[in-house]
Amino acid sequence: MSKRKKCPVCDKALPACICQHIVAIDSDIELIILQHPTEVKNAIGTARILNLSLPQCQIIIGEDFTENTILNTLLNDPLRQCFLLYPSDDSVTADSLVNDNHGDIETNVENMKSAVNTKRTFILLDGTWRKAFKMYQSSRNLQSIPAVRLNALQASQYTIRQTKIEGGLSTVEAGFLLLSTLDQDAEKYQPLMSAFEYMINFQIAQMPDGLFNKNYR
Repeated sequence: MSKRKKCPVCDKALPACICQHIVAIDSDIELIILQHPTEVKNAIGTARILNLSLPQCQIIIGEDFTENTILNTLLNDPLRQCFLLYPSDDSVTADSLVNDNHGDIETNVENMKSAVNTKRTFILLDGTWRKAFKMYQSSRNLQSIPAVRLNALQASQYTIRQTKIEGGLSTVEAGFLLLSTLDQDAEKYQPLMSAFEYMINFQIAQMPDGLFNKNYR
């Protein structure tokens, strides 16, 4: 049996291609997505939407990033201000970063903010909650980065991939909420959600009658 043909751009099966729904968004906020290997070929993965839509977004694949050369180069760049999107005990809300109000973020991070041409870089973990937790625990270099959490007031729209974690969001939803909060402009980043919603609706449409209501409602 021949393999299903995939789109060379979005890496989804040709009938499920989302490229026509991807809109390039000009943002000066850099996103680094650390993707668990099991997510690479996930047909309903959402990290690719961020990667295709945002010029300053890249995906690094792995589990333990302690010795990852690419990531460590970014973290050690004096002209980068790096944050980890992760709800650790000492994390601050994304809202607290708006208008340079850093709340309890470390003093050295505040000093970096004042540097000329400093690039804001946010690191996202792409995987199930259990795998993301393991990635965080394994990667010692991530534990020293100031952590930021989201105020997820709405339930996730990732209806075809369930989670028992309260406030659990897909990677693209987390990216959308983060960027919208930092730039105070949800409309600018709405194309991310439009592409996501198209992907979800397409997958639901492929299900046998009654399957979605039985297993996902």
